[in-house]
Amino acid sequence: MIADPQIALYVHIPWCVRKCPYCDFNSHELRGELEESAYVAALLADLDGDLNDFGFLAERRIGTVFFGGGTPSLLTPAAIARVLDGARRRLPFEADCEITLEANPGTIEHGRFAGFAEAGINRVSIGVQTFDNDALARLGRIHNADEARRAVLEAQDAGIAEINLDLMYALPEQTLATAEFDIEQAIGLAPTHISHYQLTLEPNTLFAARPPRLPDEDSAWDMQESGQRRLAEAGFAQYEVSAYARPGHACRHNLNYWQFGDYLGIGAGAHGKLSDPANARILRPWKKKLPRSYLQHAATAARLGGCEPVAQELLAFEFMLNALRLNAGFGWKTFTDRTGLDRADIAPMLAQAEAHDWLLSDAEGARPTELGRRFLNNLIELFLP
Repeated sequence: MIADPQIALYVHIPWCVRKCPYCDFNSHELRGELEESAYVAALLADLDGDLNDFGFLAERRIGTVFFGGGTPSLLTPAAIARVLDGARRRLPFEADCEITLEANPGTIEHGRFAGFAEAGINRVSIGVQTFDNDALARLGRIHNADEARRAVLEAQDAGIAEINLDLMYALPEQTLATAEFDIEQAIGLAPTHISHYQLTLEPNTLFAARPPRLPDEDSAWDMQESGQRRLAEAGFAQYEVSAYARPGHACRHNLNYWQFGDYLGIGAGAHGKLSDPANARILRPWKKKLPRSYLQHAATAARLGGCEPVAQELLAFEFMLNALRLNAGFGWKTFTDRTGLDRADIAPMLAQAEAHDWLLSDAEGARPTELGRRFLNNLIELFLP
Protein backbone atom coordinates (compact mmCIF):
# COMPACT_ATOMS: atom_id res chain seq x y z
CA MET A 1 0.00 0.00 0.00
CA ILE A 2 1.38 3.39 -1.04
CA ALA A 3 -0.14 6.77 -0.17
CA ASP A 4 -0.14 9.40 -2.92
CA PRO A 5 1.66 12.59 -1.77
CA GLN A 6 -1.46 14.53 -2.81
CA ILE A 7 -4.63 14.50 -0.76
CA ALA A 8 -8.03 16.08 -1.40
CA LEU A 9 -9.84 18.29 1.10
CA TYR A 10 -13.64 18.23 1.34
CA VAL A 11 -15.32 21.05 3.29
CA HIS A 12 -18.98 20.49 4.21
CA ILE A 13 -21.35 23.43 4.63
CA PRO A 14 -24.54 21.92 6.11
CA TRP A 15 -27.10 24.71 5.66
CA CYS A 16 -29.64 25.42 2.91
CA VAL A 17 -32.32 28.06 2.49
CA ARG A 18 -34.79 25.21 2.07
CA LYS A 19 -34.43 21.42 2.12
CA CYS A 20 -35.24 19.87 -1.26
CA PRO A 21 -37.71 16.96 -1.08
CA TYR A 22 -35.34 14.59 -2.94
CA CYS A 23 -32.18 15.41 -0.96
CA ASP A 24 -30.67 12.86 1.44
CA PHE A 25 -27.44 14.79 2.08
CA ASN A 26 -26.56 16.17 5.50
CA SER A 27 -28.28 19.52 4.94
CA HIS A 28 -30.45 21.57 7.27
CA GLU A 29 -32.72 24.54 6.69
CA LEU A 30 -31.11 27.71 7.93
CA ARG A 31 -33.17 29.14 10.76
CA GLY A 32 -31.96 32.56 11.81
CA GLU A 33 -28.59 34.04 10.96
CA LEU A 34 -25.74 31.88 9.66
CA GLU A 35 -23.03 31.56 12.33
CA GLU A 36 -20.36 32.08 9.74
CA SER A 37 -17.39 33.13 11.88
CA ALA A 38 -18.02 30.38 14.42
CA TYR A 39 -18.30 27.76 11.68
CA VAL A 40 -15.07 28.87 9.97
CA ALA A 41 -13.27 28.63 13.31
CA ALA A 42 -14.78 25.19 13.84
CA LEU A 43 -13.62 24.00 10.40
CA LEU A 44 -10.03 25.03 11.07
CA ALA A 45 -10.09 23.52 14.57
CA ASP A 46 -11.44 20.32 13.02
CA LEU A 47 -8.56 20.30 10.52
CA ASP A 48 -6.07 20.82 13.36
CA GLY A 49 -7.60 17.84 15.14
CA ASP A 50 -7.24 15.62 12.07
CA LEU A 51 -3.61 16.59 11.56
CA ASN A 52 -2.95 15.83 15.22
CA ASP A 53 -4.86 12.53 15.29
CA PHE A 54 -3.50 11.26 11.98
CA GLY A 55 0.17 12.22 12.15
CA PHE A 56 0.96 10.33 8.95
CA LEU A 57 -0.68 13.22 7.03
CA ALA A 58 2.18 15.60 7.82
CA GLU A 59 3.97 15.05 4.49
CA ARG A 60 0.89 15.30 2.30
CA ARG A 61 -0.03 18.17 -0.06
CA ILE A 62 -3.53 19.34 -0.94
CA GLY A 63 -4.24 18.82 -4.63
CA THR A 64 -7.95 19.69 -4.68
CA VAL A 65 -10.49 21.38 -2.41
CA PHE A 66 -14.26 20.99 -2.69
CA PHE A 67 -16.81 23.08 -0.78
CA GLY A 68 -19.98 20.95 -0.77
CA GLY A 69 -23.26 20.97 1.04
CA GLY A 70 -25.86 22.02 1.79
CA THR A 71 -25.31 25.31 0.03
CA PRO A 72 -21.71 26.57 0.31
CA SER A 73 -22.60 29.71 -1.65
CA LEU A 74 -24.45 30.91 1.46
CA LEU A 75 -21.03 31.73 2.90
CA THR A 76 -19.49 35.10 2.07
CA PRO A 77 -16.35 35.25 -0.07
CA ALA A 78 -14.48 36.49 3.01
CA ALA A 79 -15.41 33.32 4.90
CA ILE A 80 -14.30 31.12 2.00
CA ALA A 81 -11.00 33.02 1.91
CA ARG A 82 -10.46 32.45 5.66
CA VAL A 83 -11.00 28.72 5.27
CA LEU A 84 -8.59 28.48 2.34
CA ASP A 85 -5.94 30.67 3.95
CA GLY A 86 -6.19 28.67 7.18
CA ALA A 87 -5.95 25.34 5.38
CA ARG A 88 -2.97 26.56 3.33
CA ARG A 89 -1.12 27.48 6.56
CA ARG A 90 -1.60 23.91 7.81
CA LEU A 91 -0.85 21.88 4.69
CA PRO A 92 0.82 23.07 1.48
CA PHE A 93 -1.40 23.47 -1.58
CA GLU A 94 -0.25 22.33 -5.00
CA ALA A 95 0.42 25.28 -7.31
CA ASP A 96 -2.40 24.17 -9.63
CA CYS A 97 -4.81 23.20 -6.83
CA GLU A 98 -8.38 22.80 -8.12
CA ILE A 99 -10.75 24.61 -5.73
CA THR A 100 -14.46 24.01 -6.33
CA LEU A 101 -17.50 25.68 -4.78
CA GLU A 102 -21.02 24.29 -5.12
CA ALA A 103 -23.47 27.12 -5.75
CA ASN A 104 -27.25 27.40 -5.73
CA PRO A 105 -28.43 29.97 -8.31
CA GLY A 106 -30.98 31.23 -5.79
CA THR A 107 -28.25 32.39 -3.40
CA ILE A 108 -26.01 34.28 -5.85
CA GLU A 109 -26.18 38.05 -5.57
CA HIS A 110 -24.65 40.32 -8.21
CA GLY A 111 -20.87 40.34 -7.90
CA ARG A 112 -20.74 37.32 -5.61
CA PHE A 113 -18.76 35.12 -8.01
CA ALA A 114 -16.15 37.85 -8.43
CA GLY A 115 -15.66 37.74 -4.67
CA PHE A 116 -15.41 33.95 -4.67
CA ALA A 117 -12.80 34.09 -7.45
CA GLU A 118 -10.78 36.62 -5.47
CA ALA A 119 -10.98 34.32 -2.44
CA GLY A 120 -9.37 31.52 -4.47
CA ILE A 121 -12.26 29.61 -6.06
CA ASN A 122 -11.29 28.51 -9.59
CA ARG A 123 -14.13 26.07 -10.31
CA VAL A 124 -17.85 26.26 -9.56
CA SER A 125 -20.55 23.61 -9.70
CA ILE A 126 -23.96 25.22 -10.21
CA GLY A 127 -27.04 23.27 -9.14
CA VAL A 128 -29.30 24.02 -12.09
CA GLN A 129 -31.13 20.61 -12.12
CA THR A 130 -33.52 21.71 -14.90
CA PHE A 131 -34.45 24.77 -16.96
CA ASP A 132 -38.17 24.01 -16.67
CA ASN A 133 -39.71 26.37 -14.12
CA ASP A 134 -42.63 24.04 -13.36
CA ALA A 135 -40.22 21.17 -12.77
CA LEU A 136 -38.06 23.38 -10.53
CA ALA A 137 -41.14 24.14 -8.42
CA ARG A 138 -41.97 20.44 -8.15
CA LEU A 139 -38.40 19.79 -7.01
CA GLY A 140 -38.65 22.42 -4.30
CA ARG A 141 -35.84 24.54 -5.76
CA ILE A 142 -35.60 28.20 -4.74
CA HIS A 143 -34.43 29.49 -8.15
CA ASN A 144 -35.94 29.77 -11.61
CA ALA A 145 -34.43 29.11 -15.03
CA ASP A 146 -33.46 32.75 -15.67
CA GLU A 147 -31.62 32.91 -12.34
CA ALA A 148 -29.72 29.76 -13.31
CA ARG A 149 -28.65 31.31 -16.62
CA ARG A 150 -27.62 34.55 -14.89
CA ALA A 151 -25.55 32.61 -12.35
CA VAL A 152 -23.58 30.89 -15.12
CA LEU A 153 -22.94 34.18 -16.91
CA GLU A 154 -21.90 35.85 -13.64
CA ALA A 155 -19.36 33.09 -12.98
CA GLN A 156 -17.97 33.38 -16.51
CA ASP A 157 -17.79 37.18 -16.26
CA ALA A 158 -15.88 36.75 -12.97
CA GLY A 159 -13.20 34.83 -14.85
CA ILE A 160 -13.97 31.41 -13.43
CA ALA A 161 -13.11 29.19 -16.36
CA GLU A 162 -14.09 25.81 -14.92
CA ILE A 163 -17.88 25.56 -14.63
CA ASN A 164 -19.98 22.46 -14.02
CA LEU A 165 -23.74 22.39 -14.42
CA ASP A 166 -25.74 19.80 -12.47
CA LEU A 167 -28.69 18.44 -14.45
CA MET A 168 -31.18 15.78 -13.38
CA TYR A 169 -33.43 13.71 -15.61
CA ALA A 170 -36.41 11.38 -15.07
CA LEU A 171 -38.05 14.17 -13.04
CA PRO A 172 -41.71 14.12 -11.99
CA GLU A 173 -43.89 14.53 -15.13
CA GLN A 174 -40.81 14.97 -17.34
CA THR A 175 -40.94 13.92 -20.99
CA LEU A 176 -38.13 13.08 -23.38
CA ALA A 177 -38.68 16.45 -25.09
CA THR A 178 -38.27 18.45 -21.86
CA ALA A 179 -35.21 16.40 -20.89
CA GLU A 180 -33.66 17.16 -24.28
CA PHE A 181 -34.55 20.85 -23.85
CA ASP A 182 -32.52 20.87 -20.60
CA ILE A 183 -29.49 19.40 -22.36
CA GLU A 184 -29.67 22.00 -25.15
CA GLN A 185 -29.99 24.85 -22.68
CA ALA A 186 -26.99 23.60 -20.70
CA ILE A 187 -24.81 23.16 -23.80
CA GLY A 188 -25.77 26.66 -24.95
CA LEU A 189 -24.27 28.17 -21.79
CA ALA A 190 -20.82 26.78 -22.74
CA PRO A 191 -19.77 25.14 -19.45
CA THR A 192 -16.67 22.95 -19.34
CA HIS A 193 -18.40 20.13 -17.47
CA ILE A 194 -21.94 18.76 -17.12
CA SER A 195 -23.18 16.28 -14.53
CA HIS A 196 -26.24 14.46 -15.88
CA TYR A 197 -27.84 12.05 -13.43
CA GLN A 198 -31.15 10.37 -12.81
CA LEU A 199 -33.42 11.46 -9.98
CA THR A 200 -33.79 8.61 -7.52
CA LEU A 201 -36.04 8.36 -4.47
CA GLU A 202 -33.70 8.08 -1.51
CA PRO A 203 -34.78 6.80 1.93
CA ASN A 204 -35.60 9.39 4.60
CA THR A 205 -36.60 12.08 2.11
CA LEU A 206 -39.96 13.72 1.54
CA PHE A 207 -40.15 12.18 -1.94
CA ALA A 208 -39.63 8.72 -0.44
CA ALA A 209 -42.48 9.30 2.00
CA ARG A 210 -44.74 10.82 -0.67
CA PRO A 211 -43.46 9.52 -4.00
CA PRO A 212 -44.17 11.70 -7.02
CA ARG A 213 -45.06 10.09 -10.34
CA LEU A 214 -41.78 9.50 -12.18
CA PRO A 215 -41.14 8.37 -15.76
CA ASP A 216 -40.94 4.59 -16.13
CA GLU A 217 -37.61 2.78 -16.59
CA ASP A 218 -37.80 2.71 -20.38
CA SER A 219 -38.49 6.45 -20.54
CA ALA A 220 -35.65 7.17 -18.12
CA TRP A 221 -33.31 5.05 -20.25
CA ASP A 222 -34.36 6.98 -23.37
CA MET A 223 -33.55 10.25 -21.59
CA GLN A 224 -30.14 8.94 -20.53
CA GLU A 225 -29.24 7.68 -24.00
CA SER A 226 -30.45 10.86 -25.69
CA GLY A 227 -28.43 12.96 -23.25
CA GLN A 228 -25.30 10.87 -23.77
CA ARG A 229 -25.63 11.14 -27.54
CA ARG A 230 -26.22 14.91 -27.60
CA LEU A 231 -23.45 15.66 -25.12
CA ALA A 232 -21.01 13.60 -27.18
CA GLU A 233 -22.02 15.53 -30.32
CA ALA A 234 -21.33 18.78 -28.46
CA GLY A 235 -17.82 17.66 -27.44
CA PHE A 236 -18.49 16.43 -23.91
CA ALA A 237 -16.86 13.04 -23.29
CA GLN A 238 -18.47 10.79 -20.70
CA TYR A 239 -15.71 9.70 -18.32
CA GLU A 240 -17.85 8.52 -15.39
CA VAL A 241 -21.40 7.27 -14.89
CA SER A 242 -22.90 10.77 -14.69
CA ALA A 243 -19.94 13.05 -15.57
CA TYR A 244 -19.25 14.63 -18.96
CA ALA A 245 -16.40 17.02 -19.70
CA ARG A 246 -14.73 18.84 -22.53
CA PRO A 247 -11.18 17.53 -23.13
CA GLY A 248 -8.91 18.37 -20.19
CA HIS A 249 -11.76 19.51 -17.93
CA ALA A 250 -12.66 16.42 -15.89
CA CYS A 251 -13.21 17.16 -12.20
CA ARG A 252 -9.93 16.26 -10.50
CA HIS A 253 -11.48 16.20 -7.04
CA ASN A 254 -14.07 13.61 -8.04
CA LEU A 255 -11.49 11.62 -10.01
CA ASN A 256 -9.56 11.28 -6.76
CA TYR A 257 -12.63 9.68 -5.15
CA TRP A 258 -13.20 7.33 -8.08
CA GLN A 259 -9.54 6.30 -8.15
CA PHE A 260 -9.72 5.41 -4.44
CA GLY A 261 -7.50 8.32 -3.46
CA ASP A 262 -7.27 9.82 0.00
CA TYR A 263 -9.28 12.77 1.24
CA LEU A 264 -9.78 14.73 4.43
CA GLY A 265 -13.34 15.69 5.33
CA ILE A 266 -14.00 18.64 7.63
CA GLY A 267 -17.37 20.06 8.62
CA ALA A 268 -20.57 18.67 10.09
CA GLY A 269 -21.08 15.09 8.93
CA ALA A 270 -18.03 15.12 6.63
CA HIS A 271 -16.33 11.79 5.88
CA GLY A 272 -12.69 11.07 5.05
CA LYS A 273 -10.62 8.23 3.65
CA LEU A 274 -7.00 8.08 4.80
CA SER A 275 -4.23 5.61 3.92
CA ASP A 276 -1.74 4.73 6.67
CA PRO A 277 0.90 2.67 4.83
CA ALA A 278 3.13 2.22 7.88
CA ASN A 279 0.35 0.25 9.55
CA ALA A 280 -1.04 -1.23 6.29
CA ARG A 281 -4.53 0.14 6.89
CA ILE A 282 -7.12 2.50 5.45
CA LEU A 283 -9.17 4.57 7.89
CA ARG A 284 -12.59 6.12 7.37
CA PRO A 285 -13.20 8.90 9.93
CA TRP A 286 -16.42 10.91 10.04
CA LYS A 287 -17.57 13.96 11.95
CA LYS A 288 -20.59 14.70 14.12
CA LYS A 289 -23.57 15.20 11.85
CA LEU A 290 -25.74 17.83 13.51
CA PRO A 291 -24.37 21.37 13.05
CA ARG A 292 -25.01 22.42 16.65
CA SER A 293 -23.20 19.40 18.07
CA TYR A 294 -20.38 19.82 15.59
CA LEU A 295 -19.90 23.48 16.53
CA GLN A 296 -19.75 22.52 20.20
CA HIS A 297 -17.16 19.78 19.73
CA ALA A 298 -15.10 20.78 16.67
CA ALA A 299 -12.05 21.68 18.76
CA THR A 300 -12.09 18.41 20.72
CA ALA A 301 -11.70 14.69 20.07
CA ALA A 302 -15.50 14.46 20.34
CA ARG A 303 -15.80 16.09 16.91
CA LEU A 304 -15.38 12.58 15.50
CA GLY A 305 -18.56 10.64 15.03
CA GLY A 306 -16.30 7.62 14.59
CA CYS A 307 -13.28 6.22 12.76
CA GLU A 308 -13.14 2.70 11.38
CA PRO A 309 -10.51 0.78 9.41
CA VAL A 310 -11.65 -0.74 6.12
CA ALA A 311 -11.74 -4.51 6.65
CA GLN A 312 -9.14 -6.38 4.60
CA GLU A 313 -11.80 -8.53 2.96
CA LEU A 314 -13.69 -5.41 1.79
CA LEU A 315 -10.74 -3.58 0.20
CA ALA A 316 -11.30 -4.93 -3.32
CA PHE A 317 -15.03 -4.19 -3.15
CA GLU A 318 -14.49 -0.64 -1.90
CA PHE A 319 -11.94 -0.01 -4.63
CA MET A 320 -14.27 -1.35 -7.34
CA LEU A 321 -17.22 0.59 -5.91
CA ASN A 322 -15.35 3.69 -6.98
CA ALA A 323 -13.04 2.76 -9.84
CA LEU A 324 -15.59 0.89 -11.95
CA ARG A 325 -17.65 4.07 -12.25
CA LEU A 326 -14.95 5.33 -14.61
CA ASN A 327 -15.38 4.49 -18.29
CA ALA A 328 -11.61 4.06 -18.58
CA GLY A 329 -11.46 1.78 -15.55
CA PHE A 330 -8.18 1.52 -13.66
CA GLY A 331 -4.58 0.30 -13.87
CA TRP A 332 -3.23 -2.62 -11.87
CA LYS A 333 -0.52 -0.42 -10.36
CA THR A 334 -3.19 1.92 -8.98
CA PHE A 335 -5.12 -1.06 -7.63
CA THR A 336 -2.05 -2.42 -5.83
CA ASP A 337 -0.82 0.97 -4.59
CA ARG A 338 -4.22 1.92 -3.17
CA THR A 339 -5.24 -1.44 -1.66
CA GLY A 340 -2.07 -3.44 -1.09
CA LEU A 341 -3.71 -6.27 -3.04
CA ASP A 342 -2.57 -8.02 -6.20
CA ARG A 343 -4.49 -8.91 -9.33
CA ALA A 344 -4.27 -12.58 -8.35
CA ASP A 345 -6.22 -11.82 -5.16
CA ILE A 346 -9.34 -11.08 -7.20
CA ALA A 347 -8.82 -13.54 -10.07
CA PRO A 348 -12.09 -15.48 -9.44
CA MET A 349 -14.17 -12.28 -9.44
CA LEU A 350 -12.46 -11.04 -12.59
CA ALA A 351 -13.22 -14.32 -14.31
CA GLN A 352 -16.92 -14.04 -13.41
CA ALA A 353 -17.09 -10.43 -14.61
CA GLU A 354 -15.44 -11.33 -17.92
CA ALA A 355 -17.74 -14.33 -18.37
CA HIS A 356 -20.74 -11.97 -18.13
CA ASP A 357 -19.07 -9.62 -20.64
CA TRP A 358 -19.15 -6.91 -17.98
CA LEU A 359 -15.40 -6.30 -17.78
CA LEU A 360 -12.35 -6.24 -20.03
CA SER A 361 -8.93 -6.77 -18.45
CA ASP A 362 -5.39 -7.00 -19.79
CA ALA A 363 -1.84 -6.68 -18.50
CA GLU A 364 -2.29 -2.94 -17.85
CA GLY A 365 -5.65 -2.81 -16.06
CA ALA A 366 -9.38 -3.35 -16.35
CA ARG A 367 -12.41 -1.38 -17.52
CA PRO A 368 -16.15 -1.99 -17.64
CA THR A 369 -17.73 -2.82 -21.00
CA GLU A 370 -20.78 -0.96 -22.27
CA LEU A 371 -22.89 -3.83 -20.91
CA GLY A 372 -20.99 -3.67 -17.62
CA ARG A 373 -21.75 0.03 -17.28
CA ARG A 374 -25.43 -0.71 -17.79
CA PHE A 375 -25.34 -3.43 -15.11
CA LEU A 376 -22.81 -1.64 -12.93
CA ASN A 377 -24.34 -2.61 -9.59
CA ASN A 378 -24.28 -6.28 -10.55
CA LEU A 379 -20.67 -5.96 -11.68
CA ILE A 380 -19.54 -4.31 -8.44
CA GLU A 381 -21.39 -6.87 -6.29
CA LEU A 382 -19.15 -9.61 -7.72
CA PHE A 383 -16.34 -8.19 -5.59
CA LEU A 384 -18.21 -8.54 -2.30
CA PRO A 385 -16.64 -11.26 -0.13
